[in-house]
Amino acid sequence: MATRFFALACIRNNSGEGHGGGRNDFSPRPHYPSMPKYPKGVVAEETTMVEGTESKAVFSVIGMTCSACAGSVEKAVKRLPGIREAVVDVLNNRAQVMFFPDFVNAETIRETIEDVGFQATLIADEGNEKSTLVCRIRIKGMTCTSCTSTVESALQAVHGVQKAQVALATEEADVHYDPKIVSCNQLMVTIEDTGFEAILINSGEDMSKIDLLVDGVRTDHSMRILEQSLQALPGVQGVDIHYDDKKISLSYKPDMTGPRNFINVIETTGSRRFSAKIYPGGGAGRENLRKEEIQQYYRSFLWSLVFTIPVFLTSMVFMYIPGLKHGLDKKVVNMLSIGELIRWILSTPVQFIIGRRFYTGAYKSLRHGSANMDVLIALGTNAAYFYSVYSVLRAATSPHFKGTDFFETSAMLISFILLGKYLEVLAKGKTSDAIAKLMDLAPETATLLTLDKEGNVLGEEEIDGRLIQKNDVIKIIPGAKVASDGYVIWGQSHVNESMITGEARPVSKRKGDTVIGGTLNENGVLHIKATRVGSESSLAQIVRLVESAQMAKAPVQKLADRISKFFVPLVIMLSFFTWLSWFLAGKFHGYPKSWIPKSMDSFQLALQFGISVMVIACPCALGLATPTAVMVGTGVGASQGVLIKGGQALESAHKVNCIVFDKTGTLTIGKPLVVNTRLLKNMVLREFYELVAAAEVNSEHPLAKAIVEYAKKFGEDEENPVWPEAHDFASITGHGVKAVVRGREIIVGNKSLMVDQNITVTVEAEDYLAEAEGLAQTGILVAIDGQVTGVLAISDPLKPGAQEVITILKSMNVKSIMVTGDNWGTANSIANEVGIDAVIAEAKPDQKAEKVKELQASGYTVAMVGDGINDSPALVAADVGMAIGAGTDIAIEAADIVLMKSNLEDVITAIDLSRKTFTRIRLNYIWALGYNVLGIPIAAGVLFPSTGFRLPPWIAGAAMAASSVSVVCCSLLLKNYKRPKELNNLEVRGIMIEG
Repeated sequence: MATRFFALACIRNNSGEGHGGGRNDFSPRPHYPSMPKYPKGVVAEETTMVEGTESKAVFSVIGMTCSACAGSVEKAVKRLPGIREAVVDVLNNRAQVMFFPDFVNAETIRETIEDVGFQATLIADEGNEKSTLVCRIRIKGMTCTSCTSTVESALQAVHGVQKAQVALATEEADVHYDPKIVSCNQLMVTIEDTGFEAILINSGEDMSKIDLLVDGVRTDHSMRILEQSLQALPGVQGVDIHYDDKKISLSYKPDMTGPRNFINVIETTGSRRFSAKIYPGGGAGRENLRKEEIQQYYRSFLWSLVFTIPVFLTSMVFMYIPGLKHGLDKKVVNMLSIGELIRWILSTPVQFIIGRRFYTGAYKSLRHGSANMDVLIALGTNAAYFYSVYSVLRAATSPHFKGTDFFETSAMLISFILLGKYLEVLAKGKTSDAIAKLMDLAPETATLLTLDKEGNVLGEEEIDGRLIQKNDVIKIIPGAKVASDGYVIWGQSHVNESMITGEARPVSKRKGDTVIGGTLNENGVLHIKATRVGSESSLAQIVRLVESAQMAKAPVQKLADRISKFFVPLVIMLSFFTWLSWFLAGKFHGYPKSWIPKSMDSFQLALQFGISVMVIACPCALGLATPTAVMVGTGVGASQGVLIKGGQALESAHKVNCIVFDKTGTLTIGKPLVVNTRLLKNMVLREFYELVAAAEVNSEHPLAKAIVEYAKKFGEDEENPVWPEAHDFASITGHGVKAVVRGREIIVGNKSLMVDQNITVTVEAEDYLAEAEGLAQTGILVAIDGQVTGVLAISDPLKPGAQEVITILKSMNVKSIMVTGDNWGTANSIANEVGIDAVIAEAKPDQKAEKVKELQASGYTVAMVGDGINDSPALVAADVGMAIGAGTDIAIEAADIVLMKSNLEDVITAIDLSRKTFTRIRLNYIWALGYNVLGIPIAAGVLFPSTGFRLPPWIAGAAMAASSVSVVCCSLLLKNYKRPKELNNLEVRGIMIEG
């Protein structure tokens, strides 16, 4: 388990480098390296040295004892040019660094770590080969939870499959499998054996896929030549030729090749008569398949209307128009009338051609020992149709029999059900709007630069954004979207990253800085080198995270799954019992003959009741109640900068009644600032800070960095200050530093350091130290030539709106607790300032987790809100773990909910959204269950004896179709979600951080 808590830091108790009082509350910017980080992080399965511009190195670092040590190493490494990410694991004594070899190499990084004071060795990664892949497959043809259960069970039974999740709302399956035992193709065959169509979306392997449309190919021989040419390219894993569509599907390693290479090979093969472009429609994209499904239902519904409207008119309208009635009643053969013959002819295509999908679905379902909605529809419409055929044939062969047909029942039933399915898929498509909006962030075109060996621009051309390859140099003009993840090699600008991270303030970018694809360049021209393209990009990873969240089932979904197992068989039994009861009652005169309509006999009346029961029952509404609400809820959360990892997290979050807050980086901004300076001797402040900064600039401790940053504003060049040279520098672990600057001995540290150096701490200095602690500040003493000359007060300021957030949580009946590794004085001071009553201070990481468990044992549903360095155990232990961090540094593995912005108010948004979503799920269940509980008895004729009210089968079918649509529409109302009004009144003020 330790590896899951990568970068987990211990809390320092008078140990570690730097200043007294500088506990983990002043640790550097937190990172969440447990599993892949979206979007900036390192994929755990990558090898030690990734081919291309970006490389990874893992170092063994000996001598680290606490989070301050880890922070020192991390800060030192990050100051090197070309470092993309540095993550330090203090528990396992390791540092993992992602870097660009053009700027820095592994040996330089190792030497830098040793310069900080720790022993570093470059080690080979363990070659953590992927033993489990996650395959995503689209499944067409599922109608209810019975279908999903059938597919899920079939996949789980395959040897090598570790876990399978099938979602009705997204019509997709996520399958965790061992590629050494089973392949994606075998999984797709398994799904197709259950009777559904399977389309591969992603095999989970480290390769990209692309479809190309080839023009100019006249023969199969030409296609085979192209196949051989492409197969010869390095990095191409597979080539599939679709002769009919003139389509070539390629699987490739993006580190080695890319789509532009493929197009170039195709266009230069043979006599250069071939041309290629990316296949229109995006292959098996969710949106395109959804549109195709909508069109299919729409066409089927229109064709059914062409036949059903005349059937309806001849049976229910024209019979009341004297002239037309006479014409329709004319006999053709014996008692067979023209009207019956017309209805038979017109309803047959509806039953067997347009309604074929229901027969197919029912057959496939029954073949695997389960029953779904298609079985009910097929039985109900067949009963009406074949009874009508019997009635018509008997009339044609008998001179006396006068029967009644129900052809309009079967035709209208199928038409209304198709209308309902059309409206349902139309509404379901809107539940995934959040993903579509995220995908729209990627620009359609990009400006590709051609450079010479010296890096001078030779030319530029506009290309399709999907044709960008690794190591391409892309030009980004002001007002344009960044075309790809990468790093700046020329220019400077400000980039608006709010669409990815939620941070409203534009971020300054200059040479060496990383950029995220889909963000907006504001005011300068940038040249960037692409590092992550296609499925590896930050945007693609965030989309995958939201898609995974929408796949994950909420525990409450189990209710629908249990009901679906016996729902259809029970309805068939009820339907048969209804028919038998009414038939026997009519046969033995159990009710007056006046109850029977003139156009029917007792058998036909009983049959109508039986069919109505069969077609009014709807398992679909139950199956859609939870997943559609979860889909919309997670999508709304993503648009608000709150990434909720599926139904389990949503269900737990709505029950939360106690929140445990970490202090540093959660309630506070996580960056120490010098807030006050008291000089005890006559001295110019600028000279004082020059001497202090000259001593502290050699230290990597966060407090030292805060002092140096503050000292910059007294210098002439704030951007590039030059400090006096320090001699005899020494870092006294847990106390401070000392050095000789300009011939004067400078000692900066805590009170115990002064005592150890035999420096007298005056009463005045003591008072200032006590005053600082009372204000939740850390006091640092400065001695020059053996005398205390000044006292610095350093504070980690509260985040804007922290106090108001705690107040709002109290109004929501949520208890707030603060757990921190800091001292009791500072902890109590912070707690009083924000309004938290319960405080646990000087807590180690494992003690935080224990506190969470204690609260759970007391009956609380606990959420833990942390910044991730020393909060991982507590995040995992809590019912809901919420990770706070700017979008590119967010925790993916430990937390259930990721707050992409650093705003505390998103904690309230997450809880409020989960409560609203679960209210919607309850409403859906009440409607879906209530509809069946009330609808089935009414369809069975419970009201008929007292009121004469009878539900015709075609109206029952329309009601069934409407129930599914209403559940989806009820979920869609969540799209109108607004944050609590209190948050709109909350004024969030920015904190200016100097430096």
